[in-house]
Amino acid sequence: MAPRANASDSLLSQGNREDQLLEIARRLFANRGFHATSLRDIAEAANITKAALYYHFPNKDELYERVVIQSLDALVQMVGADVARAHTPTDRVRAFMRSSAHFLDMHREHWLAGANAFREAGQTERRGVALHLRDTYERLLRRCISEGIDSGEFRHMDAAMTTRFLLSALNYVTRWHSPAGKLNVKEVMDQFVDMALLGMTTRSPMEMPQAAATVATAAAKSTAKPAAKAAAPIASRKKSKT
Repeated sequence: MAPRANASDSLLSQGNREDQLLEIARRLFANRGFHATSLRDIAEAANITKAALYYHFPNKDELYERVVIQSLDALVQMVGADVARAHTPTDRVRAFMRSSAHFLDMHREHWLAGANAFREAGQTERRGVALHLRDTYERLLRRCISEGIDSGEFRHMDAAMTTRFLLSALNYVTRWHSPAGKLNVKEVMDQFVDMALLGMTTRSPMEMPQAAATVATAAAKSTAKPAAKAAAPIASRKKSKT
């Protein structure tokens, strides 16, 4: 039986107490990590007793379920719905990345807290549920890539490796991206997807005006020189006849 909360716990009487505690837990998990954050830390940050926290979350496993599993489930549902509305493999890959970036942008602490808790948690039943959701999420992107390869829209490549490449861009962006930066996360992902789909080389000279001018000049010179050489023998033949 959980201990009773005392009168000082009325500090959280306004609003939804569980939501406030979860917000605090996510912030601490995101900043400190899952293992480095104790239930006492969460209670102190919420300015309540441990008894009050135990009433809602008797152990860290309960918090893991709410912080990691619910966030992963929300991510899978949102990204899956956005991908389903896209029509081509390219559109579906872009929808996956943009939707994931949007979730990250709107729920940054959810993403970071969930990632930290997922990495640090041991082999428990709840982590098994989280693994299933993570695999569902990754398989969705892999399927989009495989469809593009099978249809000929993408060149032949390893779908699993390409999936890891794109997911690594999503996971790593949290380490350097600032919400106050020049680009939001969705714009960053658009550029990452363009790099993945198109590469860094230009597709034609017309994509770079300066390169196009250089190519045109070189082409003109290469055609002018053979013409001059061809004219010389003709002139000499005419001269010999007179």
